[in-house]
Amino acid sequence: MSQSVIKVGVVGASGYTGEELVRVLARHPRVRLAAVCSRSLAGKSVADELPRLRGIVDPALKFSASSPEECAASDVDAWFLALPHGVAAEYARPLVAAGRRVLDLSADFRLRDLASYRKHYGHEHPAPELAAAARYVIPELQSDTSWKSAPLIACPGCYPTSIQVPVVPLLRAGLLRPEPGRLVINSCSGVSGAGKKAEVAYLFSERDGSMKAYGVPGHRHIAEIEEQFAAAAGAPVVVQFSPHLAPMHRGIATTIVVPAPGVTAAQVEEVWRRAYAGRPFVTVLASGDFPDTAHVAGTNRVAFSAVADPRTGNLVITSVIDNLLKGAGGQAVQCLNLIMGWDEAEGLR
Repeated sequence: MSQSVIKVGVVGASGYTGEELVRVLARHPRVRLAAVCSRSLAGKSVADELPRLRGIVDPALKFSASSPEECAASDVDAWFLALPHGVAAEYARPLVAAGRRVLDLSADFRLRDLASYRKHYGHEHPAPELAAAARYVIPELQSDTSWKSAPLIACPGCYPTSIQVPVVPLLRAGLLRPEPGRLVINSCSGVSGAGKKAEVAYLFSERDGSMKAYGVPGHRHIAEIEEQFAAAAGAPVVVQFSPHLAPMHRGIATTIVVPAPGVTAAQVEEVWRRAYAGRPFVTVLASGDFPDTAHVAGTNRVAFSAVADPRTGNLVITSVIDNLLKGAGGQAVQCLNLIMGWDEAEGLR
């Protein structure tokens, strides 16, 4: 694909991730936002329904209720699917068949093991014929460029992004060889991670000044994390993952504790600096400088650091991302930039 400007569309644009995608793409110098789809808001002005985007999107831009077939028949070059799992596959099938590039932000194509998908999502995979063609992509962790020709990109979950970016290079380098259940991960997410929904549990009065764990011990993202960790380590990796709902709008803070006797923070930092040299969205902090969600909010960056605890023999890694950008929409746009051969940070600075 060599066009200087391409047409893009967003399906599921009324949610928090969809809104961030619209905001980023409306400002992107190499794309034209040609379609913004939401069945619940069809026919309504994007700027009126999402007032934060006034002055950013074209005032004439309206939501459409395009069906999967209508989207596939359009002249839009690339589609972002900000839809629930199961629904995204309904759009992906005709779009891929029509030769469109698809960047899926749902969980439909993140797992290679379809039995694992059935176990964690409670139903058979909705498009198994596409699963083999999809590529799971965190751009900084790709060891080759073959993924750029894939018709369907599975964009990772927000928690797994905050976890994999610091840990995968260490598994690949052999610095970490965790025993089952000894790699312990605690992550805290802003309320936007639950999506835009009218439920009592997510009301301001319920969440302000309150924090709690949920989805323990079998959160769905465990399957994604363990599958990618196993690929990096060359052997199964079993993690203990505990997500938490934090009283903030956006952001993820993750703490990873893993036995690593004799491994120093300096060794870890050296692996990270080799792995991420020249990558604009990775910030490796010095040991003892702990990342803060406020410092990455509204950006596509991931920041992390490590400390070694000689008393316990554990390595403690802390990382932060913005769940709606590096954890979702921003990373998807980053993938599009690389597919098109553009600057990786185009439209994301």
